[in-house]
Amino acid sequence: MKTKLSLLSAALLTASLSLYPAVSQAAIPQAVEGQAVPSLAPMLERTTPAVVSVAVSGTQVSKQRVPDVFRYFFGPNAPQEQVQERPFRGLGSGVIIDAAKGYIVTNNHVINGADDIQIGLHDGREIKAKLIGADKESDIALLQIDAKNLTEINQTDSDNIRVGDFAVAIGNPFGLGQTVTSGIVSALGRSGLGIEMLENFIQTDAAINSGNSGGALVNLNGELIGINTAIVAPNGGNVGIGFAIPANMVHNLVDQIIEHGEVRRGVLGVSGRDLDNELAKAFGLDTQHGGFVNEVMPKSAADKAGLKAGDIIVSINGRSIKSFQELRAKVATMGAGAEVEFGIIRDGDKKTINATLGEADKVEAEAGNVHPMLQGATLEDSKKGIEITEIAQGSPAAMSGLQEGDVIVGLNRTKISSLKALKEALEDQQSSVALKILRDNNLLYLVLR
Repeated sequence: MKTKLSLLSAALLTASLSLYPAVSQAAIPQAVEGQAVPSLAPMLERTTPAVVSVAVSGTQVSKQRVPDVFRYFFGPNAPQEQVQERPFRGLGSGVIIDAAKGYIVTNNHVINGADDIQIGLHDGREIKAKLIGADKESDIALLQIDAKNLTEINQTDSDNIRVGDFAVAIGNPFGLGQTVTSGIVSALGRSGLGIEMLENFIQTDAAINSGNSGGALVNLNGELIGINTAIVAPNGGNVGIGFAIPANMVHNLVDQIIEHGEVRRGVLGVSGRDLDNELAKAFGLDTQHGGFVNEVMPKSAADKAGLKAGDIIVSINGRSIKSFQELRAKVATMGAGAEVEFGIIRDGDKKTINATLGEADKVEAEAGNVHPMLQGATLEDSKKGIEITEIAQGSPAAMSGLQEGDVIVGLNRTKISSLKALKEALEDQQSSVALKILRDNNLLYLVLR
């Protein structure tokens, strides 16, 4: 859902920034006699074939408790719930990141709960896609298609972009077909918006609209800098405030999905808050950017690396951070086992500390990666077994009879206590399987076909 507005030569850009330090939109370039008008067309001709449309369809299931009066008249055989099924369709965008393997990145909210995903290519082909994996907390999903002659997008280090850089959004707004808009990077490291669980957005003044979700935000070289995700739209329309997930964050998540079929979050093991003016004054600091560490968890990665309460984390791998939320998002998307260098301020002195990120105690996975009939459920390791923490309405998991709060404790006659064990057990099954479920302290079996 993002777009942008304008094109400019380097000379005009330099001049306009020096005259107008604070700009919200870029100026329209003027033709110079004897010279060609600046144009993004050559770059877009190379880049737009890597951006696709995503059409999804499925069935939403809504449940409503039957009033007690009906059970009074019809007795114990009366239905407990009234179930309604409503078909749905949706449109979004996606970006081809690997032409040889057919990998496409989009937003999780574009494909969430879909039974069918169709990709529309730039050359007019329409191809069915399969879901490789998704991450709800960061809103990223990875799809795959079987097709030849694809064009993949070039990627760049999104940590190098700066506020004021020109950028271009490409997507499929309102199902109109591929559309290009341009603008600038308005801000970096946006968080605390309540859009996603993990937020570290690029903000842009591009005109983003419904259907742009999952599309590409690129620089003037046509290199991917972000995946368009959301807008601020108080009146339902664009007001020039859009958000994209940085390309580096996307790259880290996709690598984990490809390797593990899910995202395995890195954990540092600290709690904290943003470094604000009040804290900075209290500690006698000349900076107001960073993450203040309130507490270090015992035996955590942070504890083992030597981080202490009162430390202020100001950089990750040599890149400065603005807030604790940015720290949280970057650490969580790096993956368990990642080696990370943290720049800190302790007692007024700058130091560097190296840490190996731990793995979250609770392992979560999109259940469709475990078994096709579990698609739409989110599984989490717990002390009792494998807990179903969420069920998408109308999903195969919901149609199988699974409910939020169910705990998987066995497969056929075998006890199962972890996601890893469930995956391994299902790999050996060629036919129907029976899940042993703990529901409200009662045991029952559900058959997956």
